[in-house]
Amino acid sequence: MTTTELEILKALAEEGNMRKASEQLFLSQPALSQRLQSIEKEWGTLLFIRSQKGLEPTPAGELVIAYAREAILKREETFEMIASMAEKVHGTLKIACASIVGQTWLPQVLKEYVQLYPDAKISLMTGWSSEIVKALYEGDAHVGIVRGQVDWKSSKKYLFRDRLYLVDREIMSIDELKDTNRPFIQFKSDSNYHMEIQRWWQRHFDQNPGRQITVDQIETCKQLALNGIGYAILPSITLTGEEKINKLPLLNSEEEFELTRDTWLIGYESSFELKQVEAFIEIVQKHADRLQKEQDY
Repeated sequence: MTTTELEILKALAEEGNMRKASEQLFLSQPALSQRLQSIEKEWGTLLFIRSQKGLEPTPAGELVIAYAREAILKREETFEMIASMAEKVHGTLKIACASIVGQTWLPQVLKEYVQLYPDAKISLMTGWSSEIVKALYEGDAHVGIVRGQVDWKSSKKYLFRDRLYLVDREIMSIDELKDTNRPFIQFKSDSNYHMEIQRWWQRHFDQNPGRQITVDQIETCKQLALNGIGYAILPSITLTGEEKINKLPLLNSEEEFELTRDTWLIGYESSFELKQVEAFIEIVQKHADRLQKEQDY
């Protein structure tokens, strides 16, 4: 099969819809349908069936789709290996990044990267640490940027540490949480983060917060707190320092040290040897060192 035919099968499998796949491939629906018929004729079997849910692969279709995805991935890897042998930094840089870092810190890193290496392409996915590790295992990412403790046996580089703060428009001290009726605003995150917050809360208080609000994004959580709806616990990476809000560091009552959250860069050594990845890691480390110095200051 040609590269275009491989991309057609991949798009149809991902979208499950002829119209969406045609938009992704920049083909008309009649042209796409004709190409699919040609591919099915080549394989001598029906690869997709139409249902109320859209296009569904047949058992034979699942085999051919798996072959197409593997062939596309192998082709990309070959191009990357060729690119790594050249002096110029190009090829695709595939990043899987913790959502918080992707929304706050990473854009400045990527800004410098694209300025220095305009021939390189970037593929970025954000999610929880478990999703990032999965992307690395499956070859969907060259590097991962994760938060907290992650079980990773291959290369792991420390980037920076940021503090956890309780932020609120009204609350002036941690002790006020014992009697407040203000809601605790939380955002959905990985289990390690929530466990850390729960352990801190249990060390300080006898019961859970009386009122709680849960949102799906950290930025929504921050904006609700900034608008005085309730209090939230946020990592310092999400705060610019210009917010008009009380910012109270979370302390361990026994040892009086600040609770923090570490950020790591993980991946396989084989990926780190690619020039586009090597260049990215260099910029990441420079920005991480700069952030750490600013926080220490």
